[in-house]
Amino acid sequence: MPNEEPKLTAVEGIKQESRLLRGTIADEIASPTACFNSDNIQLLKFHGSYQQDDRDLCTERKKAGLDKAYSMMLRLRIPGGRCTADQFLSMLDVCEELGNSTVKITTRQTIQLHGIVKDNLRPTIKRVNELALSTLAACGDVNRNIMCCPAKRVSPVHAELQRITDELTEAMAPKTPAYHELWVSEPDSTEKELVGGGQETEPLYGPTYLPRKFKMGIALPEDNCIDIYTQDLGLLAVVREGQIVGYNVLVGGGMGTTPAKKTTYPALGKRMAFVTPEQVVGVCQAILKVQRDNGNRTDRKLARMKYLVDRWGIDKFRQEVETYFGDRLEDCKPDDVTGVDDHMGWQEQGDGKWSYGLNIENGRLYDNDQVQYKAAIRAICEEFDTEIRMTGHQSLIFTDIDAAKKDRLIELITQHHIRTTEQTSTVRRWSMACVALPTCGLAITESERRLPGLIDGLEQPLAKLGLDRERFTIRMTGCPNGCARPYNADMALVGKAKDRYTLYVGGGWLGNRLAYIYKDLVPDSQVVDEMVGVFAAYKANRQEGESIGDFCSRVGKDDLQEMASHAERP
Repeated sequence: MPNEEPKLTAVEGIKQESRLLRGTIADEIASPTACFNSDNIQLLKFHGSYQQDDRDLCTERKKAGLDKAYSMMLRLRIPGGRCTADQFLSMLDVCEELGNSTVKITTRQTIQLHGIVKDNLRPTIKRVNELALSTLAACGDVNRNIMCCPAKRVSPVHAELQRITDELTEAMAPKTPAYHELWVSEPDSTEKELVGGGQETEPLYGPTYLPRKFKMGIALPEDNCIDIYTQDLGLLAVVREGQIVGYNVLVGGGMGTTPAKKTTYPALGKRMAFVTPEQVVGVCQAILKVQRDNGNRTDRKLARMKYLVDRWGIDKFRQEVETYFGDRLEDCKPDDVTGVDDHMGWQEQGDGKWSYGLNIENGRLYDNDQVQYKAAIRAICEEFDTEIRMTGHQSLIFTDIDAAKKDRLIELITQHHIRTTEQTSTVRRWSMACVALPTCGLAITESERRLPGLIDGLEQPLAKLGLDRERFTIRMTGCPNGCARPYNADMALVGKAKDRYTLYVGGGWLGNRLAYIYKDLVPDSQVVDEMVGVFAAYKANRQEGESIGDFCSRVGKDDLQEMASHAERP
């Protein structure tokens, strides 16, 4: 009996029949229902939107006989996190007029708007495009927002980083006219031209796009602020005499895992080859095509490129990329990650002006009686001729500040009751969390709403241990999918069951080592105590110059648990 063809996932069928991502979205936009059907929910991701509901209200609404409180989350595509003051201010207007009045700066240097009701989705996306921004390919089985060092520096190196980020964003983007038809053209318009060349084919992606999402990042060896080892495709700049001569290409990173499926796991990128600036776009497209044609389309949990790289091995994967590219590639140069800069506080740009990085806790911008982030940003943008840049750590950078006006910028920040970066504890500054509850449908536990209180509980013990100035990363996610990149952090909490977390340790702030499970299913009430125990063990047993991630990696789980049980805690 001949072998049967493997059965493709349902999402593959939805994409195949979607007419290049149209589906029946137009019909549903015009319908009076509060939500989209399941097929269109999948297609809307490619357009930058997820359908969500407020899970805080589920029980109450169910008892009242009401449907779920549906809304849409909209994610923008902002290459390298760079936008103008006018663009950012307009997004603050949109969140207040059409969303839930808050903005989320993401871990991939872009913006998410939450609480957009279905009837407001088209007007919101149209507004985004009027600002020369887009939401196309911010989500979905395509290449997503390309990360790049956000620091403003007047140098050939940083100019080239920005240039290649913008070029790759265009080169790796879908070309379907569906996006323009649905969200930008006037209703009933025959206009079909998408900025960038809309057409009725997808020359790079084909009719079913990729098997799964695809993430890219560009970094410098001394500044891995975009976590290059977590990307499906990473480009590490190789600099000689102040010029970028090429890039070491890393492939196969990815943070998501499904604990119930033992064949899934987080992975770090593997060094594949060196490419010249002239080869970059062609090689990146070749890598994407290899994943397009060979990635797993029968099981979405095994569909990320990391599984293809691991299944084949890096040598075979490189050979296939060379075949698609049409030429042999050089081996990687010795350059590797050596440092990380979060770009917070005052930094010189190299043109006589300054940038100021403001720590935004977990990336959430809002105004209330205690703190006014949005009002502060409005005041700063109105008074300063600043570009705004978003970091891979959910924070903001204000650029082009005259030295004589530095005090005035700080004054505007403190007037709105915001902690300056200098007033922010080191542990809070290097922590981040995903959205999780109440809007993320995958969340098992709290994350964004829980992490600030958890950091409150850590600050005093760390000060008493004399570790309050130590730099280490703490990351928290409400589920194992890893949106806040927990699996390579010094320490991380990953939601596993209701009010219970898996505690990971042993990664590091360089981002080039995976953490391991220290304790599983830790009750929320015991999380701070368990973490303090690790810090106390580190304080008592570390070697000179050893970071906490290095320490945890060196001693291993069993010895660390023994040390923590006997360590003197504050």
